[in-house]
Amino acid sequence: MEQPRMRTPRPRRGAQQESATVHRAGQRPPGAPGPAGLRRFGKRLPGPRLTGLGCGLASLVVMIVGGALDGLLLDAAALPYGLLFLLTSALCALWVRPSDLVAAPISAPIAFAAGLVPVSGGSGGFGSQVMAVFTQLALQAGWLYGGTLTAVLVVVVRKVLLLGSRARRTGRTPRTPGGGQPTAERPQPESA
Repeated sequence: MEQPRMRTPRPRRGAQQESATVHRAGQRPPGAPGPAGLRRFGKRLPGPRLTGLGCGLASLVVMIVGGALDGLLLDAAALPYGLLFLLTSALCALWVRPSDLVAAPISAPIAFAAGLVPVSGGSGGFGSQVMAVFTQLALQAGWLYGGTLTAVLVVVVRKVLLLGSRARRTGRTPRTPGGGQPTAERPQPESA
């Protein structure tokens, strides 16, 4: 049964109006965060436009410059470099094109290792520098795994959302884990 709507009289001009907001169940009040607010926030961010190569180059440049600044200004502190790597991994995974999603988790560890060259502080020749980079990789493995896992999780969520929207657009039902379409149960023949 539907309930009639109550109309309130309009106040006269100049009269103070006391407002009361009534919300129906399941509705959010205005200004509350929700899907529309998230969509508006998502529109402010640049869309996924990086190619696989662009994703790799962007993360590489950011990590090398960040490593150089960390080495010069912060005496090669691990925390700022690790946080920069987490942020770079997440942003590259967000901004890579849907067709190149796999590039983000692949380029993240490469950029991390390249950015360690100015941070590692190897003295002497090429062999000393390589050993210093490998030592830093071993010491900062937690940051390396964390940033790579962040990129993987962002890519997996984006892929699931992409597949879901593609299935809704085409009107198909999602595939079952076995690879086939879900089917109705068939009645079993009776044996005599």
